[in-house]
Amino acid sequence: MFKKIFVLWIAIGLGGCAASMEGDTYTRGQVRQVENVQMATVQSIRDVTIEGTKTAIGAGAGTIIGSVAGANSNRGSAGSVIASVVGAVVGGMAGAGIEEGITRQAGLEITIKYDDGKMVAVVQGDNEKFKVGDRVRVIYGSGVTRITHE
Repeated sequence: MFKKIFVLWIAIGLGGCAASMEGDTYTRGQVRQVENVQMATVQSIRDVTIEGTKTAIGAGAGTIIGSVAGANSNRGSAGSVIASVVGAVVGGMAGAGIEEGITRQAGLEITIKYDDGKMVAVVQGDNEKFKVGDRVRVIYGSGVTRITHE
């Protein structure tokens, strides 16, 4: 029971670590910064997947859980050290995979044409829907570019 609660707690914690890639989400560091704005027209839209985060949190949590589970599987036996090591390795790999899966999200690759004819593509979360031909604002600066409706 304890293991299930701990794994659920880790999963919730990892979900909270996911950075939003939505066009309407700003980090604290981006607030009160000057952003450039250009108008453009959507040329094409493609569904993409934004990969999840790959930090030491998922692998570390999985390593701890796997090590404890491995050690407890062979209490008092000579194999408990080996089981603990194997559990740590397997748990670490599983934890890293779980973190990446939990924080993965759907996105859009939006190709736009600026009014001067230049074309670029921007990838962002899929919370805002666009259609080919939409007039959009391209907001950029602080190392981040986002597309919003006019």
